[in-house]
Amino acid sequence: MDATPPGAAVVDLLGVLAHGELTAFIRMAVDADLAPTLALKASMGQVACTDFARFTQLVEHMRARGIDPDAAMAPFVTPITAFHERTRPKGWLEGLVKAYVGDGIAKDFYREMSAFVDEDTRAAMRATLEDDGHADFIVQIVRDTIRSDRRAAGRLALWGRRLLGEALSQAQAVAVERDAMAALLVGGGADLAEVGRMFTRLTDNHQARMARLGLEA
Repeated sequence: MDATPPGAAVVDLLGVLAHGELTAFIRMAVDADLAPTLALKASMGQVACTDFARFTQLVEHMRARGIDPDAAMAPFVTPITAFHERTRPKGWLEGLVKAYVGDGIAKDFYREMSAFVDEDTRAAMRATLEDDGHADFIVQIVRDTIRSDRRAAGRLALWGRRLLGEALSQAQAVAVERDAMAALLVGGGADLAEVGRMFTRLTDNHQARMARLGLEA
């Protein structure tokens, strides 16, 4: 393992990613209690377990690199909490869409950022960001719902658009307001045009996810 002390941007990236996984675990575990069937509760519980396992892996990686996980996560507690307060779902179904769409946007952003870090950090991030299909059950639930209730399609489409706007704003804040990550982008050769293209890719990926759900982006 690389013995070089991690830079501030690496600490920030690992910290925000770990806190995001911890928050996703808590949200999904709480939402699972609202699910209408035992099968759905179990599926949502499995997603929560996966989120917590990824959080644990990141914490172990940070400790191995000499990073204090609590200190690394601390700067992101307030902004991430504020994001989730602004996007509080109304019911378990909106919670599922948020988990699939909102978390997807965030993970796409961190994948983009992983291109600018060292190999060891990139490997740890990509292990956490890997799409193993554990949330694919959400697609069928949403599609079944909108087939039986067309009003739900419009409501969930609007919800998805709101999540996109809030998530992109959150990603921009993380990229710009944290000096170390802003420097990482610039140092990695990402000029304003490339940053713009990055956010276009995030939007395109969001539209693809919405299409899989059967919703208009």
